[in-house]
Amino acid sequence: MGIKFKVNENFFEIWSPEMAYVLGYLYADGSLENAEYIRGKYMRVSSVERKNISIIRSLLKSQHRIIEEIPELETRRKKYLLRIGSHKMYDDLVLRGLYPNKSLTIKFPQIPPKFLSHFVLGYFDGDGSVRVYMEKGKTKEKIIKKLNVIFTCGSLAFLKSLAVQLKNEINTHQIRVYDSCRSFMLSYSTEDSIRIFKFFYGEIKKPIYSRRKFDIFHKYFILRPQRIDSEIKKILKNGRVAK
Repeated sequence: MGIKFKVNENFFEIWSPEMAYVLGYLYADGSLENAEYIRGKYMRVSSVERKNISIIRSLLKSQHRIIEEIPELETRRKKYLLRIGSHKMYDDLVLRGLYPNKSLTIKFPQIPPKFLSHFVLGYFDGDGSVRVYMEKGKTKEKIIKKLNVIFTCGSLAFLKSLAVQLKNEINTHQIRVYDSCRSFMLSYSTEDSIRIFKFFYGEIKKPIYSRRKFDIFHKYFILRPQRIDSEIKKILKNGRVAK
């Protein structure tokens, strides 16, 4: 009989900002494992950023150890894995639309509107990126070219639905999903990326998100202060306090 570690097995029963965020992260970088040979059902989530996994473990009130996975190739980054055995959590996640080997076929789930931003932020922290593009001007000084938010997924259907959700919710313009060979990609312009920033962090009451990605947005607004309106100013202030 293995050691039973404590965890909130009812976490995925009821919608909350925290539950929606973790569910979104699992849609990106999580998986379900049905180990029938030992009658075990597991939830797994991994990241190259230990802090992200620590946040999820804390939200789940888990006492499970975070496992370091050392890559065979030196060019690859170390990964951190949280693996939780629970029939209850596994079954609840199946009801939320997850299943084993989901990567290429996952569909966008039904999310209550008030929790949509938290779910998409969780997905973004798991399988999204934000970049500030710079280039040299005529006098060789660096100038800002654009702010770019990108979502990636192995499932074309998921990203198409995500594009529609964002268009309906915050009036983004991009609806085309690109095939980037190994996965599909949904890429947003500066204007849309600013809308997404407000959508992500405007309702967050506590820091349940990747600080690194938030700080990239913050860097852009420091470099382009003319883009800061009262809403962005409030978000940046709250973000600094939450560090």
